[in-house]
Amino acid sequence: MLTPGKILKERYQLQKQLGPVVAGRKTWLAFDSQSQEQVTIKMLAYSPEMLGQELNLFEAEAQILQALNHPRIPNYRDYFLLYKEADAGLSWFALVQDYIPGFSLQELLDREKKFTEEEVEKIAKEVLEILIYLHELEPPVLHRDIKPSNLIMGADQQIYLVDFGGVQSQGNANGATFTVVGTIGYAPLEQFWGRAVPASDLYALGTTLIHLLTGIIPADLPQKNYQIQFTDNVDISPSLAIWINKITEMDLERRFKNAREALVSLESEAKFKSRLQPRFVSAKKTVNFSSIISINKSSDMIEIYTHAPSFRELKDSGIIGGALCMFLGLLLTHPIYGILFFIIIFVGTYILFGEKNYIYIDRNSFQVERHLFDLVYGKFQGNTRDIVQVLSSKFESGYQVIIQSQIDKYQLDRAMNPTDSTRLAQEINEWLNQKPD
Repeated sequence: MLTPGKILKERYQLQKQLGPVVAGRKTWLAFDSQSQEQVTIKMLAYSPEMLGQELNLFEAEAQILQALNHPRIPNYRDYFLLYKEADAGLSWFALVQDYIPGFSLQELLDREKKFTEEEVEKIAKEVLEILIYLHELEPPVLHRDIKPSNLIMGADQQIYLVDFGGVQSQGNANGATFTVVGTIGYAPLEQFWGRAVPASDLYALGTTLIHLLTGIIPADLPQKNYQIQFTDNVDISPSLAIWINKITEMDLERRFKNAREALVSLESEAKFKSRLQPRFVSAKKTVNFSSIISINKSSDMIEIYTHAPSFRELKDSGIIGGALCMFLGLLLTHPIYGILFFIIIFVGTYILFGEKNYIYIDRNSFQVERHLFDLVYGKFQGNTRDIVQVLSSKFESGYQVIIQSQIDKYQLDRAMNPTDSTRLAQEINEWLNQKPD
């Protein structure tokens, strides 16, 4: 029997089982008497009844791991066969790797850890670095089972990618595999169709990040147009939400093509972090046609930042002077009304100077946020492909720019003057109608 204390191959002393109990599979923490270090031993029981693909995947894992060399992937150490006398008449294939002390992200979720946006971004970047290494090998290596239980937060606070049981060398399969592997809720459809590609690992990373942010298994979240709807359950920056939406696009053509592209985009997303400042990224042209509206755009995106008029602009417009004269007149004739008028003006000015709006549109998604100083009091998002038209409409309080989509109607800003409203709608429509570079 395989029990704690048993020594395998005259060097590996079993200490305790790791992970959940699965029939025909065991993972042990062991002590290697030769290296004087702890190791993990992943074991697969062999019997005539087992499916051939299980052994094929296990052997492929050992073979590919032996060729890998990355500081965030546990090193291959050994591979051997234990004959029937080892455990109740079963033979066992054993794969030995470095032991990584720490906890899987699934274990942390089970302990109800709340992952912050900063923690999730750090995890995403570290996993993308690993995927860049794997996907840029010749031939590329696909993990095919990225999920919280296969990501270890090490004692050094670094992320390690483990369990290459679903690994595939894309060169061996000529871009396709007919062995269906992956975990429902994390793996994309093309993987279950036997057509895994590097972007399939990106999708799995995206769904893992959604799980970390929401604490909800991705399969339990609602979907709209095959897109996981998770933003109602989190409070994160719109740029990160858009990035996650792109990495989890079901359509491969809309997803990031590779891990390097995804990482460059995520690192650029840091420029969006200041919630009360324009968050312009990789733009080619800046348009400032109004004192309260700034636009930055390229062929890939358009950003709009609107803010309150300055005190000088209000003064030059005569609004401040008129309000002051009215206040003094009321104060002399009707003091109570004068005080009430002052309070109304004070509150209105507070809101006016504090309100800021941020609008971001790229070829996949659009996002709108409304801010009152540090408070986000309104945000919404949608798919760019659903936009039917953008128009300037007159309301009782003034002109407003409206995005009309197939799903809903979205108001982009508070009341504007007709010139600003018309020009803003025109700028957005021109960008939507132009072809990407």
